[in-house]
Amino acid sequence: MICRHYIITGRVQGVFFRASTQRQARALGLTGWVRNCSDGRVEVLACGGERQLSIFYNWLEIGPELSKVTNIKVSEQKLTAAPISFEVLPTV
Repeated sequence: MICRHYIITGRVQGVFFRASTQRQARALGLTGWVRNCSDGRVEVLACGGERQLSIFYNWLEIGPELSKVTNIKVSEQKLTAAPISFEVLPTV
């Protein structure tokens, strides 16, 4: 299983980005989490297959209707145990 960490910048808070991300990730069978950052960005950890993660990334580039994504930083994550579901976490 592949796990990737995403930092999304732009108009991504107050536009249902977290809830939409959770729905999209669950629809693709991904596990992980999404949360707002206090600096206005959104942070995501997603784990799954390469194809599902590729589709997910393409969705993140656009985001929900009211959002405007300007940048995504992606890094591979090595986890000892992958999450078992996809959750919305509290803001950090």
